[in-house]
Amino acid sequence: MITEETIKLKVELPEKDVDRKMPVFYNPLMKSNRNISILLLNNISNKSLHLALPLAGSGIRGLRFLKELKRGKIKTLFVNDLKEDFPQTFTKNLILNNFTPQDLAKVKISRQDANLFLLGQHDAEYCGYFDYIDLDPFGTPNPFLSSAVNKIKHQGILAVTATDTAALTGTYPQATKRKYWSTSLKNHLMHELGLRILIRKIQLQGIQFDKALFPVLSYHKDHYFRVYFRSERGKKKCDELISQQQYLLYCPKCTNYQPSKYNCGQCSCGSNFVFAGPLWIGKLFDKKLLAKMCKSNPFLEEQKFLNLLAQEADILGFYDLHVLAKKNKQDPPRMEMILNKLKATRTHFSTSGIKTQAGIDSVLKRFKE
Repeated sequence: MITEETIKLKVELPEKDVDRKMPVFYNPLMKSNRNISILLLNNISNKSLHLALPLAGSGIRGLRFLKELKRGKIKTLFVNDLKEDFPQTFTKNLILNNFTPQDLAKVKISRQDANLFLLGQHDAEYCGYFDYIDLDPFGTPNPFLSSAVNKIKHQGILAVTATDTAALTGTYPQATKRKYWSTSLKNHLMHELGLRILIRKIQLQGIQFDKALFPVLSYHKDHYFRVYFRSERGKKKCDELISQQQYLLYCPKCTNYQPSKYNCGQCSCGSNFVFAGPLWIGKLFDKKLLAKMCKSNPFLEEQKFLNLLAQEADILGFYDLHVLAKKNKQDPPRMEMILNKLKATRTHFSTSGIKTQAGIDSVLKRFKE
């Protein structure tokens, strides 16, 4: 028996590394992921939502949604998982947590393949489309993206987790090309590049249906990437997305970088750029939403991370002080000093990273001072 926030859960804990072949199990490492999803839903204006959890696992996210989302948020909560014992396990945990008859009436439990579940006609009242879909798979979300994008409503929220960080961060370059139709770089920028490659891949799934998926919150944490998209309709909005899918050019010699429509070029230091992409070069966060989340956050363990995201400059790329120090053969300056000199911010992608609008010449000048 375990407790997570307001919910008790009778379920197995994994004894070894998590594996997709395991029976229904509880993953304590993803508690932060669940906390932030609840916080985000409680701070958007959407109400009377049809929420879908096609890969519900232990069901802890669904149970917490039912208990912790504000009154009026949930119209229907669809929970689904292909594990053989999922319906029985989830039902037992509903009883264990003493939900009211009104709460239980909102819940629809199923055991299907996730894609068949998403594409099925669940309820004539809303034509089978969902206001919120949460994809939290083991590994890549690729097998479920087309169905999820197809079934997200206009102004709905699509939440996607990816735990195959090795493919997205350049450890396996061929896997990046095969699974995400892009090229990454194995350097200090790899987690930001991986996140932006993932965003573009998901956006491409929507563009073919004239659905524009704009990130409202996206980040890298622990062993996973997480992105929340708001779905909007229209060819012009899709064209706007396409214009922000470009390359990032990076100079291995001086660490200069810049976005580009082309995957080659020469740095001002005289070296040739290498490239990552295509990837999303636009904004990763909705600053107003983040500010609201920081202000109303009930999860103390998330406050520091949320504050860092809220203060982070929402621009492409960053410089790493340790990498610059090694290349220039000197000790790195104090973080606060360089932040003030360059009007820069910290970044959640690296404890020694800074985001700034300043070019490489200004950064190196201040760095050497």
